[in-house]
Amino acid sequence: MKTNLSSQITLTRIPERFYRPDNAYEHSVLTRFEKIPTNIYESADKGALAIATEIATEIRKKQAAGEKLVLGLSGGRSPISVYRNLVRMHKEEGLSFRNVKVFNVYEFYPLTSAAFSNLSQLKEALLDHVDIDPANIFSPDGFMEKDNIYEFCRNYERQIQQVGGIDYMLLGVGYACNIGFNGPGSSANTTTRLVFMDNNSRKEASRMFNSIDNVPTSVITMGISTILKSKHIILMAWGEDKAANIFNTVEGKLSDTIPATFLQNHDNAKVVIDLSAAYNLTRISHPWLVTNCDWDNKLIRRAIVWLCQLTKKPILKLTNKDYSEHGLGELLGIYGSAYNVNIKIFNDLQHTITGWPGGKPNADDSNRPERANPFPKKVIVFSPHPDDDVISMGGTLRRLCVQNHDVHVAYQTSGNIAVGDEEVIRYVSYLHNVCEKYASKDDPVMKKADEIKHYLLHEKVEGEKEKPDVLFMKGTIRREEARTACRYTGVKDENVHFLDLPFYETGLVKKNDLGEADKDIVKALIEKIQPDQMFVAGDLADPHGTHKVCLDAILAAIDDVKDEEWMKNCRVWMYRGAWAEWEMDHVEMAVPISPEELRFKRNSILKHQSQMESAPFLGDDERLFWQRAEDRNRATAELYNDLGLASYEAIEAFVQYIPLR
Repeated sequence: MKTNLSSQITLTRIPERFYRPDNAYEHSVLTRFEKIPTNIYESADKGALAIATEIATEIRKKQAAGEKLVLGLSGGRSPISVYRNLVRMHKEEGLSFRNVKVFNVYEFYPLTSAAFSNLSQLKEALLDHVDIDPANIFSPDGFMEKDNIYEFCRNYERQIQQVGGIDYMLLGVGYACNIGFNGPGSSANTTTRLVFMDNNSRKEASRMFNSIDNVPTSVITMGISTILKSKHIILMAWGEDKAANIFNTVEGKLSDTIPATFLQNHDNAKVVIDLSAAYNLTRISHPWLVTNCDWDNKLIRRAIVWLCQLTKKPILKLTNKDYSEHGLGELLGIYGSAYNVNIKIFNDLQHTITGWPGGKPNADDSNRPERANPFPKKVIVFSPHPDDDVISMGGTLRRLCVQNHDVHVAYQTSGNIAVGDEEVIRYVSYLHNVCEKYASKDDPVMKKADEIKHYLLHEKVEGEKEKPDVLFMKGTIRREEARTACRYTGVKDENVHFLDLPFYETGLVKKNDLGEADKDIVKALIEKIQPDQMFVAGDLADPHGTHKVCLDAILAAIDDVKDEEWMKNCRVWMYRGAWAEWEMDHVEMAVPISPEELRFKRNSILKHQSQMESAPFLGDDERLFWQRAEDRNRATAELYNDLGLASYEAIEAFVQYIPLR
């Protein structure tokens, strides 16, 4: 049931030879801008398996020689799939960890609960599931007295030296290209030490906590020097939100402002990434600069958009000289002149624009992204959380309703964990007042409201699983906000569906893996409605990963029903959310938004009041969701205008998903 949308999209224009890790010849030709050996895999699953296999091979080699293998392990999201593979190898293939010693790369300080410690995360993901000797696990203590930290750090360095140094260091890359928690400005000679976490570091770390308020102010981390003394270093990254950091790490100039670039000086460091994280590397993003290309429409469009931005010219003003001087002379040979390429791409982009996202009735639809018939259409808009629909495609959603399509909105998760306790306290206080006015003091609803309020104010322990009553209140808050936004947009009450997929309902920030039950719930709704159009979230850069799981549930459901006659006529459109927009070479439908419609979209987002300033998962961006959405939509419109097309206030962009048959 696993899928990888990002790979499916990227592979439409990236030949395998551009990234296949075992192709040594192509590696030497294509990677001349890369300063660290970089292995790119089609998916995160394949990359993680390759890393786990390498580690397992080294463990077995050391075992055969009667030696220990010393690992430096990081926390965070990136290594989780590696650890999962190692656990599987231990349970299914007999891989033993009795000869393994582990050093924790960092630990948060000061800790108030062991549940929030990085060591606890490592134990939960790996160490508690294998046969490692507890005496072979070394870690900073997040509960130690502050006066003892300096001596502990010196001793930690001595312990690493006493075991012969770290054989394999596994690292992720942070928001500012930090490795461990060595942020910009860290020098190459730093060793294990206490580091103050800036606000951005705490925001990034908050993914493992219930909110940023629970993130400690500091962290004890191995230094750059400590890391670089490792015999082998593997830096891993998955997903498009890491693409900029990987580009800076691999192709950027060595600088202490980009700490990960220190790995460029290590003889045995390498980067292991998936195609999404590799997206900005020259061989993936601008392959014409390093080799001859297998040109298709999308790659040509990407090259022309790049050339327009480089020359600051609209498409129709590009000249033969522009092409020749910037490495695109090959296109002149194929098409004969700049004009021929220009007009092809201009028309291609022009035909993506439509004010009728459900199709214009009785129109010639041969050059339109959406077909005219049937009309009206049955439409399902899938929203991972109860607000992604209006954040990502609020203008298009409104247009579909106004144009009289039968629009359904399906909220895949309750979003309950993203509601702050203060919101619940406010609502249960309101509920108490209502009961006091219209019911007796012994009313069970009033008692329950008072019980929840007392628990949140006086008894709740951070890090513990949320109580069912609190989850119900939080989920109800988000449901009613979603209903309000749907009514405002024009969606009928009976067409609003809350799927509450089970993977999400853990009561914790950490969610379960996608299961058959999740897919079956989505499938049942699709089969019931038998839509002519579906809109799904293709935004994989959200900071908590829920969008990816929700997308996998939809794609798995689609795969089950793709051969049904009604499904063969269904168009599936993918939108993006608050974090990124589709690259111009992928856009297949662009829906213009007027100034009035953009204000309408803002108001629909604001109906989700619990997700404004107090939302716990805003990511690294200081802007509120409505601000991000407007900026993104305006930037898309501005790019169309810069390319010489019509000028609009804003544009929402979509890519079509076509199931493999």
